Amino acid sequence: MNNYVENIAKNSKIAFKELSNSSIDQRNSAIINISELIKKNSSSILDANELDLKKAKEKNITGSFLDRLTLNKKRIDDMCNGLQDIANLEDPLGIELEKWKRPNGLVISKMSVPLGIIGIIYESRPNVTIDAGSLCIKSGNASILRGGSDSFNSSKYLTELIQEGLNMANLPKDSVQSINQTDRKLVTQMLQAINFIDVIVPRGGKSLISKIQKEARVPVFAHLEGICHVYIDREIDFKVAKEVLINSKLRRTGICGAAETLLLDKKLDEKILDQLINELLERGCEVRGDEIISKKFCNVVPATEEDWKTEYLDSIISVKVVDGVNGAINHINKFSSNHTDTIITNNNEKAENFLSKVDSAIVIHNASTQFADGGEFGMGAEIGISTGRLHARGPVGSKQLTSFKYIIRGSGQVRQV
Repeated sequence: MNNYVENIAKNSKIAFKELSNSSIDQRNSAIINISELIKKNSSSILDANELDLKKAKEKNITGSFLDRLTLNKKRIDDMCNGLQDIANLEDPLGIELEKWKRPNGLVISKMSVPLGIIGIIYESRPNVTIDAGSLCIKSGNASILRGGSDSFNSSKYLTELIQEGLNMANLPKDSVQSINQTDRKLVTQMLQAINFIDVIVPRGGKSLISKIQKEARVPVFAHLEGICHVYIDREIDFKVAKEVLINSKLRRTGICGAAETLLLDKKLDEKILDQLINELLERGCEVRGDEIISKKFCNVVPATEEDWKTEYLDSIISVKVVDGVNGAINHINKFSSNHTDTIITNNNEKAENFLSKVDSAIVIHNASTQFADGGEFGMGAEIGISTGRLHARGPVGSKQLTSFKYIIRGSGQVRQV
């Protein structure tokens, strides 16, 4: 590992010792400071973001990517509000998770503690800088941020504001650091920094996730692509079904919680099916349908097997007719990335069957897949959606960034042979 990454990691270890033992008031103060600094410097943030957007447009980057990269007044306000929400959360550290007494009189407690040094590797979305940095501060973890080259100017400036907020709260600025070089080799070095980084949290597309899965020696919170499904049963309220479908797909197409596949009950009323497909088409969404759907609609593109396992992150959706809720469950468990899936039905028995048997981190009944978000879960923000099974699953907030230790209190007990 070269000196650049090693020095950053060593500084993180030093900062962690102080941050992990700081008071919740001090950590909250830093987070509130960051919120105020963002408000005060919003014009400069937008100027930095404009530099990134200009370079992205010169590269002919797609609309959905530009959407993820873009900051505006509302998104800056959302960042500030999210920081206030995080500051208002209870302290995730020092919580007594369990306590019991042994027959020999030993009292054993299980207490929450920080994970340590967290490396966050992400692409394009500069707001992740604020979400990740603030959640790590809240949970007493030092963090090393490596944003994508496309958001370099935005992320760098936001990191500087985070460090200023930490200084104002008398916490070490190196509690949150960023890799301010675009060389992709530095990602590999982070992934293999087993003596310096305790866990890696990735947030990005297929190529990044593939690289991380192949090269990581540091433990990883899995964050795979979001191949999210909407299943519409025959027993529905049409207004609910239409609104949830449109919101799931089109509210923001470039986020991991956007729906990519629509599954329709084969016994769904034909007029309702027609209205749903036409609603998507009229809103400019390209529809790629199975044999039934593509034959029925002349302006629907025939779907291929690849469509069922594609995260479009664009105004494109694949559509398939399935044999009821069990057909939907089978399709999802075959093609899903285990991210987020929703069922639209008025039949609670079918809903419970779906919620129980769909093997995803987030399963929903009668609501949009775009609720797959830490802020919407009441976490203030998230570092990402973990699709793995170990340690954390679903939105990764401050509580998910903790581990635990055992504390044993005795009165002179010794272990007998």
